[in-house]
Amino acid sequence: MNFLVTGGAGFIGSHVCERLLQTGHAVWAFDDLNNFYDPQIKRHNLRDLQALAKPFEFMHGDLTDRAALDELFGSVRFDQIIHLAARAGVRPSLAEPALYQRVNVEGTVNVLEAARLTGVKKITIASSSSVYGVNAKVPFAESDPIFSAISPYAASKLAGEALGHVYHHIYGLDVVMLRFFTAYGPRQRPDLAIHKFAKLIHAGKPIPVFGDGSTARDYTYISDIVDGILACTRQTFGYEVFNLGESQTVTLSRLIELLEAALGKKAILDRQPLQPGDVPITFADIAKARAKLGYSPQVKIEQGIPLFADWFLKNS
Repeated sequence: MNFLVTGGAGFIGSHVCERLLQTGHAVWAFDDLNNFYDPQIKRHNLRDLQALAKPFEFMHGDLTDRAALDELFGSVRFDQIIHLAARAGVRPSLAEPALYQRVNVEGTVNVLEAARLTGVKKITIASSSSVYGVNAKVPFAESDPIFSAISPYAASKLAGEALGHVYHHIYGLDVVMLRFFTAYGPRQRPDLAIHKFAKLIHAGKPIPVFGDGSTARDYTYISDIVDGILACTRQTFGYEVFNLGESQTVTLSRLIELLEAALGKKAILDRQPLQPGDVPITFADIAKARAKLGYSPQVKIEQGIPLFADWFLKNS
């Protein structure tokens, strides 16, 4: 099949492209290589993908540029789209809410429109566990009410889910929305906690710890996330929402302990107050994904952190 992967040079996107190429598909990656973090990291990911010597093409472009998307869709007949490109992160969205709406909402409309106008019937779209906000019930299930977003990032992802439903309902596209729960692993973005903490611990610098260390996250290893994404491409759903998580919570304090053990160095803690937009816990109910996708995460945090640390130390 011909796959378009938006955000294909990024952390999750590059792993998805790699898996698609390894399983015999042709892949086009669309990415703007923006400066949210060092663009050289994405260029390195692209070199790794090109080195596989598989049918892979990269297009440098911006989701908000309809002309660039029209040019791409006019030159290639895509069978499926995996739409991962977005401005990411809760805290950065507090500083630039309009940018997050433009890229994540308008950009998603542009991708859906391009699919509709060129007859691409199936699209898998990245959402986020952030849409649950401060959810009173744990673990979080897809059927929970999600009208309490507490950051511009979460609001933009909620809007994306609504748009996906509209394009299914009105235009008949097959749309799957995937709520990712804190993906980590090799190539993880440097702004995310595990990578940022590893870098600071390795350098002997203090790590910022927001709150008392009791906040908990459902950390999901990248290979499990990719398994879930690829499972969506093999079936028809109409419109469906799935959680992709590990379904196991890890406190911030425990995460730091695991990183210390994997890196062989003690962390210096810089205690700070909780940040606006942060939620106390994320915890995925994955019963639906297990039942309908055959999703079964394999990598526990005790295995995943040493795997990440091994990659980090080799690339530091």
